[in-house]
Formats: sequence, structure tokens, C-alpha cells
Amino acid sequence: MSEGWSTRTPTALLVLADGTVIEGDGLGATGKALGEVCFNTSLTGYQEILTDPSYARQIVTFTFPHIGNVGANEEDLEDLVPENGVGAVGAIFRAEVSAPSNYRSTGPLDAWLKARGIVALSGIDTRALTALIREKGMPNAVIAHSPDGRFDVEALRRRAAGWSGLEGLDLAKDAASARTEIWEEGTWAWDAGYGRPSDHRYTVVAIDYGAKRNILRLMSGHGARVVIVPPTASAEEVLSHAPDGIFLSNGPGDPAATGQYAVPVIRELATTGIPMFGICLGHQLLALALGGTTQKMHQGHHGANHPVKDFTTGKVEIVSMNHGFAVAADSLPASVEETHVSLFDGTNCGLRVKDAPVFSVQHHPEASPGPQDSHYLFQRFFDMIDAHRAKRAA
Repeated sequence: MSEGWSTRTPTALLVLADGTVIEGDGLGATGKALGEVCFNTSLTGYQEILTDPSYARQIVTFTFPHIGNVGANEEDLEDLVPENGVGAVGAIFRAEVSAPSNYRSTGPLDAWLKARGIVALSGIDTRALTALIREKGMPNAVIAHSPDGRFDVEALRRRAAGWSGLEGLDLAKDAASARTEIWEEGTWAWDAGYGRPSDHRYTVVAIDYGAKRNILRLMSGHGARVVIVPPTASAEEVLSHAPDGIFLSNGPGDPAATGQYAVPVIRELATTGIPMFGICLGHQLLALALGGTTQKMHQGHHGANHPVKDFTTGKVEIVSMNHGFAVAADSLPASVEETHVSLFDGTNCGLRVKDAPVFSVQHHPEASPGPQDSHYLFQRFFDMIDAHRAKRAA
């Protein structure tokens, strides 16, 4: 499956669990990384993608051929705890990474990948790899980079074949903050950077399973003082902050595994009457807490061009997605209503509890990267908070 464009010795390999070997040119960190290979169809935002904690233990194939031409900076990051090093472990590009050309760039992508410890390769037919994933599903693989081109291919094959994959893995504890902290950064503005809102009209407790920064920025921009608590926080700890709203964050791994400790807490919080909003893994964990089930997807949803229908408005939105597990819609109890659905494959993308201010979505309304069609969901959350406040005051 090598492209065959160059007679140079390959300095990087992608070795799939079935024994397929794909040769390329190495960049980023040297060494090897084990993970599940997926593809992402976004045209922009490669730093946000690679630093999204939801990509833990995954190798991202970019279908857009030109990656890296705007360089890298320290603003376009999404992980809350960079020192954890949780995000994509590998990256695959079609074209050779060119020199950066963008006023926000502080350095080339190659150097940034090295600093992040991300193993990468370029110069392969990413269309063929994407077609393979679509046909056979997301394979386990090892991506390896060695500048001298020397690899123990058989050892790489054995390592890829011997990994059990993402099913059954709880990765939220690795991705999330281990301490309680206050989020203070607001949304980004041209020539001003990220704001620091001081008008805190609400308190939102965000349970961090591997949260993205832009979700918290948007809540801060709505006037929220966001208190971040670890994924293992108890219901008592969450309620001790007197929240006006509770947020369940995105994150990596198998929701059923994380649910072993998260679901009982969410189930208890969902009965308090306090408005609750979940995104991605938070959506899946909420579904489990309400009595639903989740399942591993064939190729997952990864990109910024996914059409989703909101049944509550009748509108179709183009959204950003990143998930390899999905809620089984037919498993949801009668007390729960499906609110969103993927128009690509009909999988569930949202739910709400019929008699409580509790809802969630599978996609990423904060975008980063991606379109902003679903930003209204944050306003929906704060409208619920206002209604709950008014009810309590009556």
C-alpha cells in the first residue's frame, strides 16, 4: 500500500494488526505508538484535533491533503492538562508538511509534534487508507518513526495484533484534571485573544472526563463561573459548589468502562432538578445513567462536516464530531426522547429527559474546529438554568 512516489528509504511505518505495512516519511516524535486508526475529514484545526483528549490512544488520518501549512501556536490547544500528554498518539498526512505561512504561527508543525510526543508520517495515499477503514472498520496499529529507516516489522505486527483495543478501556482518569479548579478563560476575539469574563451570573460545575477548552470558554462567555471537578467526584462534592447547572464533558475511551464509577453519580444528580447538559462522552454516560446502552461503531464519526437533524427545531445542522462509540437509540427508556440524529447513518446524536431539564448531544456544539451551527445549545442550557431559578423563586 506504499505510494511509491519516492525512492528514499521510508523513515516511518504504519503497521496494522492484520499485517498490512504502509510506508511513509517520518516526522514529529521518533519512536512508536500503539492505537486505533481513524480518519478525520476536517479541513482546518489540526492542532485542536490532535490535542482533543477524546482522541486518546488513537492515530488520526487526515483526509485533507495539506496539513501543517499554517504552522503551530500555543493558543489552538484543546486539552486542559497538557502535562498529561493525552490526545492523539499519532498522525498521518497525505502531503509533505510545508513551511508555515500564517501570522499566528510561532513555529513549524514538525517541531510542535516533537514537543507533544506525537509520532507522524506523511507521503501515503490517505484516500486508500480511509477506504480501508470504511470497509473493515478502525484497525489497531502501531505507527513508528525511525530516521535511519530501521524497523523490526515483525515485532510491530505482534504489538498491533496483541492489543485488545479501546473497548473496555476507561481513559477518562488519564485525560482529566485530578483536582478541582476554576476556569477563567472566555471566548476568542480578533486581535484580542481570549477574554477573561468577570460578570459571573451562574455557577456551572463541569465534571471533567477529558474536557475541551472551547466548551468551557463558551460557558464562561455566557456568564458562568465554571468549577471543574475530577471524573471521580461524588454527587455530594458536585452539589457542595451550589451549582446552577451541571455539565458532563467529552472524553476518551469506552463509556461503559468509565460508567462503572460515573453512572451512579450522574444518576443521582439527574434527580436533583438542577439543569444538566452533556456532550460526547458526557452524552453517552448520561444515556447509560438513564437506562440506555452504548455500542462500538464501525468507523466512528470524526470531522467537521457531519449533518445532524435537531427534531426539536426541525433544522439540519452541520456539526463537528469525534466519537467511536454511540448510544443505541432503541435502548432509551420511554422517559427519554431522542432529539438529534445523524443524517449520515441514522445513529443517535442527542437526547432529553421528558420531565426534567436534562439533555445531551453526541456532537461538539463548541466546534473548535468546525462550524458554529450548534452554538445555540449553550443558550438552551442557560435558558434552562434561568427557568429553574425562576421556578425556585416562585
